[in-house]
Amino acid sequence: MGCTPLQQQTAFFIFFTTAARAWCIATNLCHKEDVSYFESYGKEKIVQLRYATNLAVDQYIDQKAWEDAKLTHCPLHPKGGCRFARHGTYARKFPDGVKIARWYCPDGSVTFSLLPDCLCSRMPGTLIEVEEVINQMESAPSQEAAAENIRLDINLPGALRWMRRRLFLTRITLMMLIDLVASLGDCQPTVSSFRSVLGIELVLPRLRTLASSYLDILPPPLGFGPHPRTKKVKKNHFQHKTGTDPPYKKG
Repeated sequence: MGCTPLQQQTAFFIFFTTAARAWCIATNLCHKEDVSYFESYGKEKIVQLRYATNLAVDQYIDQKAWEDAKLTHCPLHPKGGCRFARHGTYARKFPDGVKIARWYCPDGSVTFSLLPDCLCSRMPGTLIEVEEVINQMESAPSQEAAAENIRLDINLPGALRWMRRRLFLTRITLMMLIDLVASLGDCQPTVSSFRSVLGIELVLPRLRTLASSYLDILPPPLGFGPHPRTKKVKKNHFQHKTGTDPPYKKG
């Protein structure tokens, strides 16, 4: 009997967090100096970096804060010599008017960007917007009921996928932080639990600061690591070969 999509998602959620914990311990991620830049998440390049700022997204846009962003050295070549230089900006579709400062390393053929604390990583919108979605999902009697107040512009299946993606990634992040940050050991992997333990109103923006040492391994929208991906298993279909039937053989 096959599993439902929700059961598959839950199983992968447990598998990923367990694997992440073991991987963090095995590579001594608690000691940043022991981990090279490309070792994070299976040598995937982390090209988005934190722009530490307390500005809300409206303030970031009004002040054009991307013009003040500074990256003093190349993440690939800390000692210099790679002709590392500013490389303009790129615009985000949402929120409208947001620009992200960018730099380029010619020797590594890699661009780097500084993402302000108010914005999501690898996802449109702000961390506060994601947290508002999670709050409604955690307090609603069902996800379907929450969808009626969150996404009215699309049909229910699409709204549930949109919501569950944010919930799934956020809870993976919270479970990893419970193990990585000692002060969060009493938390449960819910935004409401973190809010209660930390005694703050907005959890995700605060965690961007609190977990700044681990952003390169945490998944989006909080961290700058890659999306957790399930391994696609190729189905082995037992198909008949094309062509005519073989000649009948008498026993």
